[in-house]
Amino acid sequence: MRKKLQLVKQIGKFLLLLILIAATFSYAMFQGGFVSWFLFYSFLPFALYSVLISLYPASDLFVERSFKSSEYKAGDELKVTLTISRKIPFPLFYLVVDDIVTESIFYRASIQRAKAMINPGFRKRVTITYYIKELPRGEHEFTHVRFKTGDFFGIFEKEITVECKNTILVYPSFVDVPYRPLENRYDQGMTSSSVKIQKDTTMATGVREYTPGDRFSWIHWKSFARTNQLMTKEFEERQSHDVLIVLDREKSPAFEQMVTFAASAIRSIIKKGAQVGLVSIGENHIFYPIRSGEDQQQQLLHHLAKVRDNSPFALGKVLQGEGINYQQSATVMFVTSRLSKSLIGSVNNYAKRNTSVVVFLIKERGDLISGEEHGLIALAGSRGVWVKVCYEGNFSTAFSEVKRA
Repeated sequence: MRKKLQLVKQIGKFLLLLILIAATFSYAMFQGGFVSWFLFYSFLPFALYSVLISLYPASDLFVERSFKSSEYKAGDELKVTLTISRKIPFPLFYLVVDDIVTESIFYRASIQRAKAMINPGFRKRVTITYYIKELPRGEHEFTHVRFKTGDFFGIFEKEITVECKNTILVYPSFVDVPYRPLENRYDQGMTSSSVKIQKDTTMATGVREYTPGDRFSWIHWKSFARTNQLMTKEFEERQSHDVLIVLDREKSPAFEQMVTFAASAIRSIIKKGAQVGLVSIGENHIFYPIRSGEDQQQQLLHHLAKVRDNSPFALGKVLQGEGINYQQSATVMFVTSRLSKSLIGSVNNYAKRNTSVVVFLIKERGDLISGEEHGLIALAGSRGVWVKVCYEGNFSTAFSEVKRA
């Protein structure tokens, strides 16, 4: 039905153009004189161009999109280059180019659409460049490029959409957050050691007499062969600074700041040589085991680049219902923008397991702590749960102030 309607419209436009040509020719024939014939001959090229533009195949247009990189950091500037090519050097009076991209990329940009009009003329190859400033975090897809051209009178118009898919990944911005292992000595007097003492069984430093409860694998058999007395290896004790970050993905105006803080903390912890894992609690709960190294950092940041605040439930309710699995020796850091009694109660349960816990309450710049939040912070402190309020633009002191607490 649509094709038939388009065909009828095209025939109607042709008839309109023929009527205009016939009208100007009749005027010149009956009126005579220089002016009337000048009008006819002046109109004739435009009319012929309209006919030719109706026959010009829009499928002759091709496009290629290119970037300097496929990965960026939030706040960077993106330079997009569109290279338009065609086989037939038909003179196009104008060409409207509309780059189709997900609207999320224009979240901070001054422009709201990548659209431009150019005059290709006879050129078979045209390059267009435009910039998008202050890229927002996320995965952004460029899907199609729409072209539109036509004649001088607007009678015949050609429109075609060319598929041209590209994807860029914008990582969260980073802030320099010097990491220091948490010591968890609270003003309220309740303690839970965050620095777990573990035996490094790869390095024996001496032997001692066997005591009931020692592992069979720890027995020093050479000493037993010499003295006929059971001896146990002594190992070097080392401190564990493993960290598990729990990201609250409940809808929040401070969510971008939370992601920035989490990304900065991960980067700083791994740079310090410690291991880190991530629990991302949203519509889908995603768990990344505690590991170290560049691959781990890349994997966590890749997740944080795409993550959305889509949790249907408050973090406190989720923790009460499901809980999280982690190494007993790991420090657990909760990153949220909302405090509640249920959250404090859940976090307190982790503290009772002899696990070091800290809640980072992320606030936007200029956002004040409410009276209710002051009360909840005091309640958390009385239960041995340290709550650190971190404001946007002042994340650098997050770990240093916790250590002094």
